[in-house]
Amino acid sequence: MPEEMDKPLISLHLVDSDSSLAKVPDEAPKVGILGSGDFARSLATRLVGSGFKVVVGSRNPKRTAGLFPSAAQVTFQEEAVSSPEVIFVAVFREHYSSLCSLSDQLAGKILVDVSNPTEQEHLQHRESNAEYLASLFPTCTVVKAFNVISAWTLQAGPRDGNRQVPICSDQPEAKRAVSEMALAMGFMPVDMGSLASAREVEAMPLRLLPAWKVPTLLALGLFVCFYAYNFIRDVLQPYVQESQNKFFKLPVSVVNTTLPCVAYVLLSLVYLPGVLAAALQLRRGTKYQRFPDWLDHWLQHRKQIGLLSFFCAALHALYSFCLPLRRAHRYDLVNLAVKQVLANKSHLWVEEEVWRMEIYLSLGVLALGTLSLLAVTSLPSIANSLNWREFSFVQCVATSSAGNTGSGTRRPESQSQDPHLPALHHQTSFLGPRSFCCSLVPVSTPYGHQEDLSWTR
Repeated sequence: MPEEMDKPLISLHLVDSDSSLAKVPDEAPKVGILGSGDFARSLATRLVGSGFKVVVGSRNPKRTAGLFPSAAQVTFQEEAVSSPEVIFVAVFREHYSSLCSLSDQLAGKILVDVSNPTEQEHLQHRESNAEYLASLFPTCTVVKAFNVISAWTLQAGPRDGNRQVPICSDQPEAKRAVSEMALAMGFMPVDMGSLASAREVEAMPLRLLPAWKVPTLLALGLFVCFYAYNFIRDVLQPYVQESQNKFFKLPVSVVNTTLPCVAYVLLSLVYLPGVLAAALQLRRGTKYQRFPDWLDHWLQHRKQIGLLSFFCAALHALYSFCLPLRRAHRYDLVNLAVKQVLANKSHLWVEEEVWRMEIYLSLGVLALGTLSLLAVTSLPSIANSLNWREFSFVQCVATSSAGNTGSGTRRPESQSQDPHLPALHHQTSFLGPRSFCCSLVPVSTPYGHQEDLSWTR
């Protein structure tokens, strides 16, 4: 096990083609770690594998030394903080006060706070853990970083998890030093500003799919409404009026009838805010004004709504394939065959119904394929691999095909490409970071007055 932990995770002589990994200098500086928990051990393993010299400070170094890679020096806390200039504080907030005895040795050093509060602690304390640590050590520079990275990601490598590392501090030089370390470890640093942003950074691990809450509730609400309507129409009404027991349709048939309704409504909600935004821009005569908050939030949730629409459409396709497997369907076939024999009919063929079903299935497959293309190209990993011309071509072809099958339209541009004009909002859509390919929107000057309406694509 120690031999595997000593094995370099990143080669110092090879750099990935995307140039996201920085080469550690030949004389790598020492890095200190205060703490001996799971995260501290994973952090030490990652730092050692990236070429850094690691000194771990523990209250019981003899007991914890075997848990760290052999290349890492495990010693007492006083000795661990004496020589390194960058020290990771990997202890809980309630134990910060126990480090006050090291204030003289820590003076002038960079403290990297990697802690995360619980949801209750986050609501209880007004200041972040990093700000609290900075108040205890005013002579140190505190940097908030690596709190969104799990111990597993540190051990297995950034390609098995999120590569972004939000970093915030009041000292630009300290942020630069920690950012270079993050790059050398294979991560992508993201500057979040001053230390006042640490509370927002610490809240990131506490969020559970924040952008999906409203779209998911919307999809569930639509499903309940359509399911209730289909239940009343297909099950309850025949039972009340004709005393026919069709409650067996509840698990499959009614669900299968409900899913396409929800998918179409959700897909329409993807493109409707774009139409409203275009109408609002035309009414104002400019696109360089903020949208109302409700419309801006709607635009930001378009990707999630579109992916939920694709999910419902895919479920509808699976349920449709399962329809012939039902026992009720087999009974219907047997009953139809018996009726045909009793009626002395040897050939039962309705040309119109055959063609209608063939066309229906063909258009359904095309619509699902088009929706799949839109969903796949909206994923960041796919969208980032396409340039703007490729992205526009895929979206134009997909939306044109979807328009022919009754499942696609277009929507207006998101924001200006002129760096001198203010960015109004971030519109994350189902189709990707940009909007539709052939939008006509009026242009105004950055000084607020309207010039002649020029129309741009």
